[in-house]
Amino acid sequence: MDDIDSFIDQLAAFPRSAQLANPYHAAAYRDNLRVYLRKIFAQPGRRVLLVGEALGYRGGVFTGLPFSSARLVRESRHPFWQTLRPQLQINDDLAEATASIVWEYLAGRRRIPLCWNALPFHPHLPGQPYSNRAPSAAELKSGETFMQQLITAYQPDRIGAVGGKAAQAIQRALPHQSFRAIRHPSYGGKQDFIQGMDRLLR
Repeated sequence: MDDIDSFIDQLAAFPRSAQLANPYHAAAYRDNLRVYLRKIFAQPGRRVLLVGEALGYRGGVFTGLPFSSARLVRESRHPFWQTLRPQLQINDDLAEATASIVWEYLAGRRRIPLCWNALPFHPHLPGQPYSNRAPSAAELKSGETFMQQLITAYQPDRIGAVGGKAAQAIQRALPHQSFRAIRHPSYGGKQDFIQGMDRLLR
């Protein structure tokens, strides 16, 4: 991406509300995302984008990084996190189930997909920041510009949508973009998720 700083500034300018948290109001999480994006964009070889639904209250909301958690960043033995860890600011120790499953799958892979979310913020119940809720259609629409910018800059060879909300968001934001729908690993979907990822990355 030619101007990662500008992209992150746009994320930081998005307003929070009583039911939507924006971790990029914090400088530490903006810096974490900057380090992450620069590392991913610098990877050689085929480019894969993996799109989820939104940041979760036990995951990316405390790291600024999609499909991650504070414990994952602190403890993962994956070379990707070992390389990034000294440059990241992590102050919590929460684990998040989806992030753990995704990185368990990626454990044997050297090249890592660019992970993102259709809504790059954290939707929660009104006044309850330590909760998750499904993002509304309007919230997903607000994430379209960010996803479009990221896809234009990254030019992925393949795109995977983890879960129905992510698939719908890609269809609306980029109606002519091909992608592979992948089952979300929660609620008994782990094996279907693994099979979908195998097809995406083969």
